[in-house]
Amino acid sequence: MKPYHNISIQDCGESLVAIPVEKFAIASPHPYEKLGVSYQGKSPYYLRQGVLEAFLNAQSDLQQEYPEWNIQIFDAYRPVEVQQFMVDYTFNLVVEKQGLIGEKLSPQQQQEIWEQVYQIWAIPSDNPATPPPHSTGAAIDITLVDQTGNPLNMGGEIDELSARSHPNYYLDSKKETERIYHQRREFLNKIMTQAGFCRHPGEWWHFSLGDQMWAWQKGEAIARYGRIIR
Repeated sequence: MKPYHNISIQDCGESLVAIPVEKFAIASPHPYEKLGVSYQGKSPYYLRQGVLEAFLNAQSDLQQEYPEWNIQIFDAYRPVEVQQFMVDYTFNLVVEKQGLIGEKLSPQQQQEIWEQVYQIWAIPSDNPATPPPHSTGAAIDITLVDQTGNPLNMGGEIDELSARSHPNYYLDSKKETERIYHQRREFLNKIMTQAGFCRHPGEWWHFSLGDQMWAWQKGEAIARYGRIIR
């Protein structure tokens, strides 16, 4: 259980709607599809209607300051099945990087690896009271691209399983390049929070609006978006 799972959900009933991807930058093929995940022939670029409206406002605010920049969408709506795939993929990746053999892991080793995995990934729960944030259509993973279409260096990769994923990892750095990483992360956070989103406490790239994590961060008693199946 994550702390935000204590928040009750009263789904407002908004539909998932397609993100007008021509207004943003996207990676093609989708990053998870490159790893072998299947979206069953459906696009992952969907959000709840109210979340999409706020996201469009964030893109507009960005371009008020940097007209040729864009938000790049890494991932948006994520079925629980995709969440499960990525959790299992990350577990196996950690096993491989540590030079271990999956079939020979002790219970303690398994527990330690799962603890690492769940630092980043939400549990792929089918329980309607504890949905993964992306499965609500209210969460999105993003970064910024410049006028050339190249992603800005944010000092870490999306989904990176390390301390660098923490939004304030570079806060106290004295190195100029690392101060720039922090400034970029803070700028991304600024345009998203202005639009009503909250940033994940442990991930510089993850933002949500109206789900349990958002409600928990805002001090709200009820989330307005629960798990939705498309």
